[in-house]
Amino acid sequence: MTNNNIQQKDERLLSLDLFRGLTMFLLVFETTFFYGYALEATNEGSFFYNLFQQFHHHPWNGLRFWDLIQPYFMFIVGVAMVFSINKRLSKGINHGEITKHIVIRSILLFFFGVILHCGYANKLVWELWNVLTQLAFTILISYAIFNLRIRYQFIFSILLLILTEILYRYTNIQGFNEPFVIGKNFGSWMDLVLMNKINDGGWVVINFLPTSAHTIWGVIAGKILFSKRDNFEKFKIIALAGIVGIIVGYGLDWFGITPIIKRICTSSFVIVSGGWSVFTLAIFYYLVDLKGFKKGLTIFVVVGMNPIFIYMFSQTLGQFWFNGFVNIFVGGFLQYLSISPEISNIINSIVVFSLELYICYWLYKKKIFFKI
Repeated sequence: MTNNNIQQKDERLLSLDLFRGLTMFLLVFETTFFYGYALEATNEGSFFYNLFQQFHHHPWNGLRFWDLIQPYFMFIVGVAMVFSINKRLSKGINHGEITKHIVIRSILLFFFGVILHCGYANKLVWELWNVLTQLAFTILISYAIFNLRIRYQFIFSILLLILTEILYRYTNIQGFNEPFVIGKNFGSWMDLVLMNKINDGGWVVINFLPTSAHTIWGVIAGKILFSKRDNFEKFKIIALAGIVGIIVGYGLDWFGITPIIKRICTSSFVIVSGGWSVFTLAIFYYLVDLKGFKKGLTIFVVVGMNPIFIYMFSQTLGQFWFNGFVNIFVGGFLQYLSISPEISNIINSIVVFSLELYICYWLYKKKIFFKI
């Protein structure tokens, strides 16, 4: 097999499976509360404290590793969309059926997102801050321009960022005219209009508007990978685009033009996190699809094969029941060994996580895949 034919059209893009699996791997670990327990068990200012702090969102202006997870998720969906749509077209499925599938999928994602918020609040609520509700809109927007040429898709994504900048800077709504102040910006005003409430953490619903760029850039990357270009050329194009995005995004913040704020998805945040998403895909593509480095990666691929299932399971049954149920046995046993509660909680998180990984593995072996 020549280098030009490493990625056949009927094969899976293994680097994408790895990328998606690793992202889900980290998300599932969060629902076991491991990152919080680990942070509590370390001394403030120590190496491990600073390390585990990277697995928590930045409180406002700045960027931590955990702030990249949602952009990763939305970007990956865009890449996968290219391969999924082309696979359906190759099977003779017409555009009307594909459009129907996309619309139904977005409705279900929106519905699941609303349900999760009710679970978090333990009552019926109308809240739209969940990643699934955001993704429902970014998918529809990305699909609406799917057939445009790459340059026009990119221009459209930049226009979305410009529109967001205009809305935040120039609407001048009384009490919500401070674009980069928590709870006093246009996004918070829109939350009052849509939900009659403001998020205490500063999150806003209209984040779906600028972060649609992440899914659009995923589509663009997917089209490049699906093209007939030389595979190493694909890697260079995607890697360079990622590096440029990282430099531009950080530059906007460093030069005081637009601060990097994940909670309201400023243009600088979208660009820098998009850059990291593109660059990460390029690295995985180079290592896995070009160089054939696959040893030890199966577990990530297994998790990535059932992303919606494991996300919903860990966010609902996992958080609200499974963690506590497992702790009855793990915590109870460790108590007899005089293990401190801090360490016991960490061990319980690891056990829960391992069991959830096994569920993914069992589904994978049985070829059971939940798709919407």
